[in-house]
Amino acid sequence: MPYTYPHHHRVRYRECDPMGVVYHTHYLDYFEEARTEAMRDLGLAYRRLEDDGIIMPVVNVTINYKGPAHYDDLLVVEAHFGKMPVVRVPIDYTVHRKNEEDVLATGHTDLCFMDAERRRPIRVPEPVHEVFEPVLEW
Repeated sequence: MPYTYPHHHRVRYRECDPMGVVYHTHYLDYFEEARTEAMRDLGLAYRRLEDDGIIMPVVNVTINYKGPAHYDDLLVVEAHFGKMPVVRVPIDYTVHRKNEEDVLATGHTDLCFMDAERRRPIRVPEPVHEVFEPVLEW
């Protein structure tokens, strides 16, 4: 079973380009907000991992734009975690306006668990496994 976290974000004026739509790179920030808050919702703040010497760099990202978002839109950025992470954490995203079904963007990121000191990939840390185990399948 997958775990989906719906993060709400109100588009700010500074996020819009001269055409009045959200500038494309801001979706990367929206994805980061959604995955960070999803982990917090499960009971694991990213800060705790950093304190334990674990970092999670993004190693792959894709975004598909399907429609424009505008200033003051209330967006729902859904972070979809489909399976238990091993070394990489694959996350899919769907963005739409609250109370609307039309998808504005979809995306995907792969993050990698790394030992912060050695800068080497590691297997899923136990605290991450513990919070995802009840909501994800292996």
